[in-house]
Amino acid sequence: MSLAVTLSRAQEGVAAPQVVVEVHLSGGLPSTSIVGLPDSAVREARDRVRVAIQNTAFEYPSRRVTVNLAPAELPKDGGRFDLAIALGILAAGSQIPRERLDDCEFLGELALSGELRPVPGILPALIRARRCGRRIVVPRANAAEAALIGEGDILLADSLAEVCAWLRGSSELASPNAPDFYDVPIGGADMGDVRGQHQARRALEIAAAGRHHLLMIGPPGTGKTMLAERLPGILPSMTESEALESCAIRSLAGEGIDPTGWRRRPFRAPHHTASGPALVGGGSSPRPGEISLAHNGVLFLDELPEFSRHVLEVLREPLESGQIVISRAARQSTFPAEFQLVAAMNPCPCGYQGDPLHECRCTPDQVARYRAKISGPLLDRIDLCVEVPRVSIAELSAVRGPHDDDSTTVRKRVVAAREKALLRAGQPNAELSVVNLERDCALPSAERDWLEGALDKLGASARAYHRILRVARTIADLEGGSGCVEQVHLAEAMHYRRF
Repeated sequence: MSLAVTLSRAQEGVAAPQVVVEVHLSGGLPSTSIVGLPDSAVREARDRVRVAIQNTAFEYPSRRVTVNLAPAELPKDGGRFDLAIALGILAAGSQIPRERLDDCEFLGELALSGELRPVPGILPALIRARRCGRRIVVPRANAAEAALIGEGDILLADSLAEVCAWLRGSSELASPNAPDFYDVPIGGADMGDVRGQHQARRALEIAAAGRHHLLMIGPPGTGKTMLAERLPGILPSMTESEALESCAIRSLAGEGIDPTGWRRRPFRAPHHTASGPALVGGGSSPRPGEISLAHNGVLFLDELPEFSRHVLEVLREPLESGQIVISRAARQSTFPAEFQLVAAMNPCPCGYQGDPLHECRCTPDQVARYRAKISGPLLDRIDLCVEVPRVSIAELSAVRGPHDDDSTTVRKRVVAAREKALLRAGQPNAELSVVNLERDCALPSAERDWLEGALDKLGASARAYHRILRVARTIADLEGGSGCVEQVHLAEAMHYRRF
């Protein structure tokens, strides 16, 4: 029989769907055709594969070669299918054993010499192959990403000849050395470097404990960026699955992965001139944007009003859903986007409104137009708003005080508060649902009446009510004790809703 089947994987967001490569040899004039919705790079594989097979001392069939990439409706792009196509042609011609191809997947681009070149975005394919319990052969140049899996049967090869020798049983392929998952330090900037700004430090700790979005408002040079850069350092360590998700997104974006810091929380700070596609992702072949690269980490938007209003509005849906769906004429891709938004802005165009040492020369209309660049629906999705005033030189020069805890101390409180919330809900390693949150808060009638009355006067939305409850719950968890939500916790939570 002149039919052989190999397995590979396409690149479609973080899904990495399986692709079945079917190769059939038939009579007729020698030719090679590739079907199954291939793009130009995949169609050109026929020339790369033919020359690579000949330069590896194998015989390219002088027959009609038909390669089908199934499923037919899934777009295929890139050179990742070269190795699977070459092995399918050799197996269909009985030059390598077909049975060794079962339960094994192949990824790799072929050079004309037969060497294997790295494939971008390979980590999602490795994760999917591990879940399916299959071995997967990848280029040795992708060893750094393959090592992050830590388990599963992943094999590395340098060339087509090396893979064929392994399939014939005459040699073995090496496996990547997995890094020690628990020995990688968190690292990052330390909270102990911050002097003063006790209210901002408090808000940052609440944001870390409850995964709340934060907006800091203050004059230039008061430490807003400095505080934001220290948020990843007080967040709990990423689990292995979270770290792999974040690395998979960076792999899709073509960014390098540092094995020594692969468990560190992402911190993305795009410039205010960034476009909508740069922020949420896009392109004819959809690629992840900044919000997906900040998945499981922090997205910092400095000079928030300087961003285009249209760009800021695209954040509204991802802030609620935790994902972004990018639709194009040929395909649709979904990328995860569960990030913490931290934004910073000046109180007015000149930046000195309310500053006792500088006179503000902005008119009320200029201030109103400046703040109107941020829409109400976007502000309604931000849980905490805190003022970051100027700190005196004397306070900046002072030694660390009793309230200037370092990141390690703050992180311990944050982790304890998160564990308390998850255990109370009876859902370890899960998020609190709305039903669990309302049941868990169980506000006494006096506190509930007080909160509802205060929110009615403010004209707050139902979303604001829900978010105030979440912030109050986080404050109660940080305070320790019984963890009951009291009026003082509600009052502090409402204090942070003043925009």
